[in-house]
Amino acid sequence: MKSADSRPAPGVDGVLQQSIHDIDIPPRPKIIDQIHAEMNSDAPNLRGIAGLINQDVSLAAGLIKTANSPYFGFGRRARSAHEALAILGLDVTCRAIATISLRRAFPNRAHYERFWHASASIATLSGWLAQLLCVPDVRADDAYTYGLFRDCGIVILLRRYPAYRGILAGANLDRDSPFTAVEQAALPTDHTVVGSLLAQNWWLPGEICAAIRHHHSLPALVESVSPLKMPGRQLVAIAQTAEYLLQQITGGSRTEEWAKLGPACRDLLRLDDATLEAIRRDAEPLLRGVE
Repeated sequence: MKSADSRPAPGVDGVLQQSIHDIDIPPRPKIIDQIHAEMNSDAPNLRGIAGLINQDVSLAAGLIKTANSPYFGFGRRARSAHEALAILGLDVTCRAIATISLRRAFPNRAHYERFWHASASIATLSGWLAQLLCVPDVRADDAYTYGLFRDCGIVILLRRYPAYRGILAGANLDRDSPFTAVEQAALPTDHTVVGSLLAQNWWLPGEICAAIRHHHSLPALVESVSPLKMPGRQLVAIAQTAEYLLQQITGGSRTEEWAKLGPACRDLLRLDDATLEAIRRDAEPLLRGVE
C-alpha cells in the first residue's frame, strides 16, 4: 500500500472540483452540458436544443431577448428559441444561457438584487463600449458576458462567509493595497479566484476566465509579460471604464479602483478626458433601460 505522501497530486479537474465544493460554487446548469455535447457532435441538433430550452419559459424568453439585443445587430428578429439559437449559434447561446442562469443561482435577497442590478448595468455599458470604441478582437457579446460574470465571486463569498460584507467594504475603500490583497488578508481566497473558478466550471471562454481572475491586477494590464493577452486586457479595461461611468452617473458604489487602474485602462482604450466625458453623457440614457 502506498503511503499518503506517495500519492500522486490530484489533477487540475480534481482540484477545481474540490475548490468548487469547499466554496459552495453553484453547479453548472445541466442545459450547458447538453449544449456542449451538441457542439462536440458531428451534426448538432439545434431543434432538439431549442426544445430543451423551451422547457424553461424564462430561459427561452431570455435567449430570444439576447438574440434581439442591439449588440448583435442582426437584420431579423428572433420570435422563438429555435430562431434565437439559429441566429446566435451554439457557442454564444451557451454563454447567453450561462448569464441568464447566473442570477437565478442565488437567493432573491435585497443586497443580492442591488449587486445584480449593478452587474447588469456594467455588462450593458461594457457591451455598448466595445461597439462604440471598436475595440479590436473584443466582441460586444464577450464584453457583456465578462461584465456580468466579472464580480460573481463576490456573491458567492457573501453567501459563504458572514464577515465578507465588512471585508468587501474595506477593500472598496482601500487606496493603497490591491483589492484582492485586502480580501486575502482576511480569507483563504478572493473574489477573482472564486469567480474564475465558476466561469471555468461553467465553460466560459478561457480569455474571459483569465480576465475575471486578473481584473484587479495592475501588472496584468501594463507589464509586457502578463497572464492576460491583449483581448483580456481590453476586456478588463472596458468593464473597469463601465464601472467608472456607472459610479459617475449614479453616484453609488464608490470604490478606489479607478484611481488604481483607470490610467492603464484609459491607455488601453485610448481615452482622453474629452472623449471620456462625451461617453459619460451618452451612457446616461442607456442605463435607464437596465433591468
